[in-house]
Amino acid sequence: MESMTNIVPIILSILGLILGFGIGYFISGKAAQTKITEAEGRAQQIIKEAGKEAKAVQKEKALEAKEEWHRRKQEFENQTQQRRNKLQQIEKQVKNREENIDKKLEVITRKEKQLQSLDKELGQKRGKIESRYAKAEELVNEQNVRLERITGMSREDAKKYLIENMENEARAEAAHAIKAIRDETKLNARKEAQKIVVQAIQRTASDHSVETTVSVVNLASEDMKGRIIGREGRNIRAFEAATGIDLIIDDTPEAVIISGFDPFRRQVAKLALERLMNDGRIHPSRIEEVVEKTQHELEEEVRGEGENALLELNIHNMHPELVRLVGRMKYRSSYGQNLLNHSIEVAYLCGIMAVEIGLDVRMAKRAGLLHDVGKCVDRNIEGPHALLGFDLAKRYKEHPIVANAIGAHHEDIEMESPIAAIVQACDGISGARPGARRESLENYIKRLEKLEDLAGAFDGVNKTFAIQAGREIRVIVEPERVDDLLADSLAHDIAGKIENELEYPGQIRVTVVRERRSMAFAK
Repeated sequence: MESMTNIVPIILSILGLILGFGIGYFISGKAAQTKITEAEGRAQQIIKEAGKEAKAVQKEKALEAKEEWHRRKQEFENQTQQRRNKLQQIEKQVKNREENIDKKLEVITRKEKQLQSLDKELGQKRGKIESRYAKAEELVNEQNVRLERITGMSREDAKKYLIENMENEARAEAAHAIKAIRDETKLNARKEAQKIVVQAIQRTASDHSVETTVSVVNLASEDMKGRIIGREGRNIRAFEAATGIDLIIDDTPEAVIISGFDPFRRQVAKLALERLMNDGRIHPSRIEEVVEKTQHELEEEVRGEGENALLELNIHNMHPELVRLVGRMKYRSSYGQNLLNHSIEVAYLCGIMAVEIGLDVRMAKRAGLLHDVGKCVDRNIEGPHALLGFDLAKRYKEHPIVANAIGAHHEDIEMESPIAAIVQACDGISGARPGARRESLENYIKRLEKLEDLAGAFDGVNKTFAIQAGREIRVIVEPERVDDLLADSLAHDIAGKIENELEYPGQIRVTVVRERRSMAFAK
């Protein structure tokens, strides 16, 4: 019984433990289920928020893609419009060229018809002339027969006599006609002078323009051409706008051509381009900076050249603007002769002549140095360079004698002092001396020899002398064979042959001298 009493508490304890374990297990399971439920809720909330963010990102990317599409569409439309505009311009140019070609074709067709009609007329006139010539031969034969019968001369003697008479009469009539034409031409002397000047320009313009309008810059490599041109040509456009010259980039290997009529600007462009290539930085802003700096430095150099010329000639108190223009002569030329060297040479010659005849030496040198200063003014100002220099001298308070000498050295105004005549003479001496202007001494001598030989080939010419450095040819004729009227015709014929067969700068005066000397001795 006592043992049963002891077992009951044990059993109750075991049952309590079992019951406690079961309750604990139930409570822990309930808590775990609650946590799982909360975790699932939080997971669903995270998923919802992630979905919202994904939609926002998707919407934002869609907007960005749409904006990018619109931007590329606009760029494409702009490029298409530019190409369309270029095509329209090209079509317009092609249309204009086609119209010009049609017009030229019409002109050519019209001229062909005119030539055909003229050829027909010439054929008719040729027939008439031939018939008249045949009649004239018949009359001549009849006349010869009559003359033989009347004069008792043989046919050959009469023929010789008639030919001599006809030749003399024809020469006299031709000389009279030429003299009349020349007298009429003298009334239009200005037009004739302009024609001569234009002919001289035509002979020398191409060579002279190449020498005085083009400079060449050597490149280190062909790749430099692309850098000079720049993207879509922006560098070359900026360079030409800054310098005022044309930059020609062609197939010439490792060289670029600088073309412009202003030597000063061309020199600025050449120096600036060389500096840009050495520096390596070639873009529009750098180009403008280098060109401006180079131009400023060259202006200072020009002023220094003018001051050096004044010091060399011992000339003082000249206006700074005139000093600058004197320095600019370094970048000017006349028939290949450097203008500054020419002006200094003229000044020295003027000083020498002034000393010999007792005139003011300094004033003569001053006038000689400034006589061509009008060639250095802005090319947009029109007028002869002598008158432009005359106006500059008066504007900058030069002595009236100096100003007059400048304006009168090409006889544009009347000379008022002996110094003006000295300046004119010295200018001619400096420009006319052998080798001064784009011609070597050897070529100069050959040209003079050919000139004398050409004039000496005419009938009746006794001697020929080339003077004034080939600017004039003196022709001495035989007075028994050439009379006064034929002398005029001979001068014209010689001038025409010189124009056709010789190349020469400027113009050549042909002077025919006919002199008869009679001598007798009193014994």
